[in-house]
Amino acid sequence: MPKHANSGLHRLTRTHKLSVAGVAAAGAAALVFTAVPGADADQGKAQAAAVENVKPVAFSAVGTAAHAQQATIAQQADNSAAKGRAEIAAKKAAAEKAAKAKVAAVAKAKAEKARAAKAAASRSTVRAAIPAAAPKPAVKPAPKKVAAKPAAKTYPDNLDGWIRESLAIMAKKGIPGSYNGIHRNIMRESSGNPMAINNWDINAINGTPSKGLLQVIAPTFKTYHVSGTSWNMYDPVANITAACNYAAAKYGSMDNVNSAY
Repeated sequence: MPKHANSGLHRLTRTHKLSVAGVAAAGAAALVFTAVPGADADQGKAQAAAVENVKPVAFSAVGTAAHAQQATIAQQADNSAAKGRAEIAAKKAAAEKAAKAKVAAVAKAKAEKARAAKAAASRSTVRAAIPAAAPKPAVKPAPKKVAAKPAAKTYPDNLDGWIRESLAIMAKKGIPGSYNGIHRNIMRESSGNPMAINNWDINAINGTPSKGLLQVIAPTFKTYHVSGTSWNMYDPVANITAACNYAAAKYGSMDNVNSAY
């Protein structure tokens, strides 16, 4: 059989196949009843009725199959249409959402830009409103405190005071001597009288009498005078310090003097 003939048979639909089967069944029934000899009139009627009954059954089966196929196709079409509508709705919703997001982003950017501009203007206004701080006056350096000089020590105007003041000066000048050595020699030479004068010893005979607490002659006083004291031979402190300076040079200290010196 040619190839194209087979193709034609393959293209027969299910409906066509059912129609052919129905026709075949009807034909077979007709042959059965026709082949029986001597059948009576009632049998002939029955045969005719059978043929008539077979025919509707075949066509009924064909119609049912066609109807089912059409329903399936319609359902598929409805499903496809519904799916298409859903996809279209989803794309539309996505597009609307994207558009709204874009609008919101633009609005947000504008709002932020406006806030930034407002803040900048506000800062500029505030800076302009604040006056420049006045320069601070130069701080004058605190005056240097001058250490107050210790008050000069005072001594009583008596023999004790004169000896103690003389010892303070002698300590500064490095002249040796003690309170007891000075006091002892003063009591022997003048009995503590600062105005005492010896007018009868050899010094007086030579024109230079001994004067003051420690009976110092003028040349000795002048030679061993201690700076910072009076030049008056009768001054108690000047007389003591000059005499002690002389005794230190001649005897090592007034403490070593026990008689006229």
